[in-house]
Amino acid sequence: MKVTVSHKDGMKFEAKTEKSSFIIDCPVISPVEYFLAGIITCSATDIVLIPKNQGKTVTNLIIDAEVVRNEEQPRKFNALHLDYKFSSDADDITAARWVMASLETYCSTINTIRDTTEISYSITHNGNLIRENEKMISGGGSKIDMGKIQACLS
Repeated sequence: MKVTVSHKDGMKFEAKTEKSSFIIDCPVISPVEYFLAGIITCSATDIVLIPKNQGKTVTNLIIDAEVVRNEEQPRKFNALHLDYKFSSDADDITAARWVMASLETYCSTINTIRDTTEISYSITHNGNLIRENEKMISGGGSKIDMGKIQACLS
């Protein structure tokens, strides 16, 4: 992946990717807001594509995010809460698995920050709150020792 950013004028920059380009107009939208929007969009695409690959459909998807940052420089993310709201033709357990698959495996932007940022999430599926303030086990920068894992006997 390659991205080139060039200064246009004032606080406007053009980002060119291998596929397209777009203007970053600071301070209208800050680079951190673009970054957070990218994190959310990465997971949102998973929440649409994973069900589609299983013959299911997601509608009315909204993901709200709230981030807590350092007060002083560097103003990195300390905590991120993602609030997923969507409807689908699947049961609640399957819907929760889609979110976890995105968070734990498929969303590369979340996986980029999860070792240094405490990540939590809530899920409202078909109008019902099915997960509330759950924390990712690997978030927060700590190493989790799961102990020795023995393989199943064949």
